[in-house]
Amino acid sequence: MRSEKVEERMRTPARSFKDLIVWQKAHELVLGVYRFSNGFPADERFGLTSQLRRAAVSVPANIAEGFRKRGPQDKARYMNIAQGSLEETHYYLILSQDLRYADSSALILQHEEVSKLLNAYSSAILNSNS
Repeated sequence: MRSEKVEERMRTPARSFKDLIVWQKAHELVLGVYRFSNGFPADERFGLTSQLRRAAVSVPANIAEGFRKRGPQDKARYMNIAQGSLEETHYYLILSQDLRYADSSALILQHEEVSKLLNAYSSAILNSNS
């Protein structure tokens, strides 16, 4: 029964960016990044903490902004910007781990999930007729 609901959701057109699974997962990543970076050293508040959070927030923000754009090329451009911000986030997570600020492995797994979903969503946009 659960898979029927998932299939039904996948067939129902999203009415809002909040209906997109890719946006939901990207938003969860942002929330995780905020919790993760709370423990960074105080002297990183305007450095790595700020950069990591800014990059992470940019992912769902660009998905949301691109949602209402008309035409597949315009929508895809915003998804491409989101992909760039997602990779920037990935780098900051690696750096945080290397600096021994915290274990970022769980967030890197979330990053990978969002990346796959974003790639699939971008492909679907480019292959659509809308």
